[in-house]
Amino acid sequence: MAAPWEDVLRNEAAVQEAARVAVDAALLAGVLMRTEGEPNASDVVNYAPFTLLPSAVPSALFEQAYAVQQDFNLLVDAISQNKEFLERTLASTIKVDDFTARLFRIYMQVLEEGLAQSVFLGINRSDYMFDCGVDGTSALKQIEINTIAASFGGLTSRTAAVHGQVLKVLGKSEEASRLLPNNPSKGLALGIVKAWELYGSPSAVVMFLVEEVQRNIFDQRCVENELWNRNIRVIRRRFRDVFEKGSLDDARRLYMDGQEVAVVYYREGYVPKNYDQQNWEARLLLERSRAVKCPDIATQLAGTKKVQQELSQPGTLERLLPDRAEAVARIRATFAGLYSLDVGEEGDKIAAMAIADPDRFVLKPQREGGGNNLYGEELRQVLEKIRDSPERTSYILMDKIKPQPAMNYLLRAHSPLQVSECISELGIFGVYIRQGKEMVMNKAAGHLLRTKAIEHADGGVAAGVAVLDTPYLV
Repeated sequence: MAAPWEDVLRNEAAVQEAARVAVDAALLAGVLMRTEGEPNASDVVNYAPFTLLPSAVPSALFEQAYAVQQDFNLLVDAISQNKEFLERTLASTIKVDDFTARLFRIYMQVLEEGLAQSVFLGINRSDYMFDCGVDGTSALKQIEINTIAASFGGLTSRTAAVHGQVLKVLGKSEEASRLLPNNPSKGLALGIVKAWELYGSPSAVVMFLVEEVQRNIFDQRCVENELWNRNIRVIRRRFRDVFEKGSLDDARRLYMDGQEVAVVYYREGYVPKNYDQQNWEARLLLERSRAVKCPDIATQLAGTKKVQQELSQPGTLERLLPDRAEAVARIRATFAGLYSLDVGEEGDKIAAMAIADPDRFVLKPQREGGGNNLYGEELRQVLEKIRDSPERTSYILMDKIKPQPAMNYLLRAHSPLQVSECISELGIFGVYIRQGKEMVMNKAAGHLLRTKAIEHADGGVAAGVAVLDTPYLV
């Protein structure tokens, strides 16, 4: 894709001036993060990293990503209700991956006790890259779907205005007017609002479950403020607070500090380091409660890499979404090649294929949060080490997607201004609510474009690699 800003990239004086305007515009718009030095203090903040210029995105692929989001919402919800599928799919993984195994044990315990929760809220983000074929055409290929703590819906709601200002300063008002409005923070909040209403207790609060270190607090505050604006009380608590002060009454209503909790919105709990023994006990207490968990543990398991790989097997989508042939076709069109490393002849063959040609693939563990995937020589070394061990079943192998790079400037606090060869990843936020068996909300709620220099194989904005961006449709 040709960059629409070639003339700007050649004009160093214009770039320097635009960068100064961009940083001030970001601070003014609230595109903010706390600093690494003071990650829990808001009296020292800086702008979240972002691109100087919006990145070109093919409009047909952008529309395709939006069009398939409701299908993915239905799929995630169907998986979360299918105990037999989750048991069978995760059987090999839970033998070797302790984190997934502990989540699964809580899932089974809650099912055996009987679900107290009757309203289910899903907030997910399906992430894609644009795979450039040998003939130069691009195709939309899914990287993963995040079903827990999908972030940056707040900050990306404010990024388009910054890019619009930059384009105007560069004399491109016409192009600035073509940037799409985008407000995921409102869309995500409306999902939480509806779940809170369906829970049916006007005095109950929404609890954001947050990490000990909260650099990305302003992203969460964008969603939180939408709730306060609708007179819904929000509290912010950590797992340790739940362990110390959380309780259930006889009807399994959840109480924190004497306040009934209607909705628990997880912005934490997606990686092993989020848990010690107390935190696991807190997670079990939350899952046993009547409160609407976003996500409940079954939905978190639906987002595992092993499930993603199983979905690519012939017939799986048809069994999960019967009588929805068009949805199945839309979903399948976004899949890249995914391969199982399960123990057996087929898995042996796949492992050997990846060791022989590691640059063709990505090796993915069952982890969220960016910065976990393995590429190239590192992929080969790890696979050689575990090729004859059951440990390899805790990974999946995926075809490496090869996007067409474009030039841009990545603005980071205290970093020199230099042009980089970049690739982008498009995420679409989805929100759905099910009450009992009835789907009462199912929609796409906005988008997130993240861009990184091509020398970085893996990692998102929170991981310090990618930066926020705005799509410019071409």
